[in-house]
Amino acid sequence: MATRLSVNVNKIATLRNARGGDNPNVVQVSKDCERFGAQGITVHPRPDERHIRYQDVLDLKEVVKTEFNIEGYPDARYMELVLKVKPTQATLVPDPPGVLTSNAGWDTIKNESLLKELIQELQANGIRTSIFVDTNLKNVEGAAKVGANRIELYTEPYASKFHANKEAAIAPFIKAAKLAKELSLDLNAGHDLDLHNLKYFAQNITGLDEVSIGHALISDALYFGLENTIQMYLAQLEP
Repeated sequence: MATRLSVNVNKIATLRNARGGDNPNVVQVSKDCERFGAQGITVHPRPDERHIRYQDVLDLKEVVKTEFNIEGYPDARYMELVLKVKPTQATLVPDPPGVLTSNAGWDTIKNESLLKELIQELQANGIRTSIFVDTNLKNVEGAAKVGANRIELYTEPYASKFHANKEAAIAPFIKAAKLAKELSLDLNAGHDLDLHNLKYFAQNITGLDEVSIGHALISDALYFGLENTIQMYLAQLEP
């Protein structure tokens, strides 16, 4: 079964916010992404609302027909929003307010009690949980211990090394993915995946359930158009 593509629409909101008003419209673009073949919509609201606004999340709740994934740092406001919206998936990311973008995975050992408590609350409300981790096998083991349904592998290290030595770049991800499956964790991936490195990643990571891609996909859409770009990304994920 092909890996599912979830489109992160944060950059659509960034473009809208740069000018004010409602152009481009985040809800309409998300509906179009689904119409063009995307199997999920991802948002990552931050406290300063510099891209996705909390109202966007509420609006998207009413229209997303595929999987709705809300990423974020699990502070009180995030948890309140997610429990209100009840998306298909909540992805917990260790990026406190002020960081430009997600740049690390959870230390699941250090944060065991916090993650366990959050995950239990989310799952009690019927929300699938995924936690953002690196390829440190101890952190993968910790993700299983705290009860997560899935992990999302932080793929920036892979992307940054891909062109120099793709075999070396993928190696730690293969090991982490293998362990995840042995621990009955489902597997997502995201961050800096693009049309150059996605196919190799998907071909070499057994059991990859979903990738979440935003920045690269929206950037490519400036050249190729959104519908064509989504089809190009889906083609990279074909078995």
